[in-house]
Amino acid sequence: MKYLVAFLMAALLLAGPLGASDPSPLRTLMTGDDSKGWEGVGRLNIGGGSFCTGSLIDENLVLTAAHCLFDRDSGERFKLSEIEFLAGWRGGRASAYRGVRRAVVHPDFEFSPEKGPTRVATDLALLELDKPIRNMSVKPFKTFSRPRKGAEVGVVSYAHDRLESPSLQETCKVLARQGGALVLSCIVDYGSSGAPVFIIEGGEPRIVSVISAKAMVRDIPVSLGTDLESPLAEMYEMLATDNGVIERIETVKAPKVRQVGTGAAGPGGAKFVRP
Repeated sequence: MKYLVAFLMAALLLAGPLGASDPSPLRTLMTGDDSKGWEGVGRLNIGGGSFCTGSLIDENLVLTAAHCLFDRDSGERFKLSEIEFLAGWRGGRASAYRGVRRAVVHPDFEFSPEKGPTRVATDLALLELDKPIRNMSVKPFKTFSRPRKGAEVGVVSYAHDRLESPSLQETCKVLARQGGALVLSCIVDYGSSGAPVFIIEGGEPRIVSVISAKAMVRDIPVSLGTDLESPLAEMYEMLATDNGVIERIETVKAPKVRQVGTGAAGPGGAKFVRP
């Protein structure tokens, strides 16, 4: 913990003033037009009382934060039968509803009921849905390499005070990166765990990180994200070989809502406002 605090303080000092590229405000995606292109981001309902954010990266795969699969009180994994992905959830309806058949978390990820996720850099999970989503309005996102320090990114997320519709922050910044973790100026809150962090590449939003946690350093809110490149490749391999796959054998109690860790674009679809 001392190391993390020191890292965050150093990151903010090195980042300097945000200047002309200050983070944009959150914008709630209330209407179908607002949400066009972002339907692949959805709410994960977990354990009958908790939720996280997840994003579709293949027709049957959802990317989220690993700690979302653990009961914060007991440290036990939730049953997969207790997890549902609501693609494009908005105003009480989703573009698709799916259960989860298999899941993997990164093998180096550690979870503690007292401390929450202890390794932000590996706070990743892949969920294999019980049925593929083959809906023209719900398109999987591609992933991309880790963004450089100072890069502008965006986040689409749900949270405890905006759980019925996703919100988009079109521009925030990578303040620092170290040891596979990113420090971001993006706005997140409880429920934003697992939210995709995007960068625009070739005119399309691509996922470069996943929100793991929020933090405060000298009264400045920051968010922490994971590096996708190597960890995601390892998890694909685990899923392909059935190595480390979470089976439906856990027994857990219903939890309370817990702490945040938190489509390709066509014409008129998802895009960030450029500075």
